[in-house]
Amino acid sequence: MPVFVPGAELSRRLYDDVVHPVLRARFPGLPHSAALLGRGSEVLGFDDEMSTDHDWTPRVLIFLAEEDERQHGDAVREALAQDLPSAFAGHPTGFEVWSVRSYVRRQLGLDLDRDIEPRDWLTLWEPGLRMFVSGPVFHDEVGLQGARDRLAYYPHDVWLYLLVTGWWRVHPEMNLVGRAGFAGDELGSGLIGARLVGDLMRLAFLMERHYAPYSKWFGTAFSRLACGAELTPVLREVGRAQTWQEREAALVGAYEKLVAMHNALGPTAEATTQVVRMWDRPFQVAWADIPDLLLPLIQDPAVVSIARRWPVGPVDQFRELLWPPTNRALLLRLFDEEPPQLSVRR
Repeated sequence: MPVFVPGAELSRRLYDDVVHPVLRARFPGLPHSAALLGRGSEVLGFDDEMSTDHDWTPRVLIFLAEEDERQHGDAVREALAQDLPSAFAGHPTGFEVWSVRSYVRRQLGLDLDRDIEPRDWLTLWEPGLRMFVSGPVFHDEVGLQGARDRLAYYPHDVWLYLLVTGWWRVHPEMNLVGRAGFAGDELGSGLIGARLVGDLMRLAFLMERHYAPYSKWFGTAFSRLACGAELTPVLREVGRAQTWQEREAALVGAYEKLVAMHNALGPTAEATTQVVRMWDRPFQVAWADIPDLLLPLIQDPAVVSIARRWPVGPVDQFRELLWPPTNRALLLRLFDEEPPQLSVRR
């Protein structure tokens, strides 16, 4: 069996050995950028031998300046279609030609010629952002890396708001693990526990300022966070628990570690975790008043306005449901200045 070569490396070789020479010979002096972006485990650096069984090819995305794409885009596509070999290192080849602006509009539904507003950030699909900023750039003359830098991570106040909503996704659910189990529903308790594990992992991505990928690579990417080695065994205990009491104890331990991470970041005064029994029920619920510590730190008036109207999210939930770029117009309406009165569960 041939030795596996990651798709990013093969794509770089394809660009260096074939694509770049074609562009230099056929379009001398034409500025361009080249990268491997978009969907695919090879873009994120998570591909392996199994990845090669479908939709895995050495491929290159070529970016031209806006006017050059209009004038020369079709000619570049035709030249690459003629001159690229059908296979490279034993795999079919692929290419695309874009302007940076048209690519971002197609993939994220975002116009880079406009200011990026808080409501834009809150309606962009997080895995799509990771795909755009993670893939390797092979060559850059037309501002591709500049566009990636603009989208490298959420602005500070948007980040604070997402932390608030992330903690609020955890807080109301903690007692339900015990309540479902106490009623004899261990399956339901386990399901709630698993959802809380995902929410705690998302908080870890936020605190380390990394976009989370889509579900297939969510756990893999989490394991590579700085906190991954410490948190993974604790979170696994939630899934392994046979009773709601064991599950509850594991979640309290994981929650306390996330609070310690928050305190190490230092954006607020130190938060103290309390383990409380809500309404004197026999369930232990970990609680730290982190959202109330974070909210006063938000200064951007647009984010403050959103936080007042959407104090607990569920930002990530509706982004996950309506992620295609064509749906962003629907999501943006949620942040209109005069939305319908919403009720939220706290």
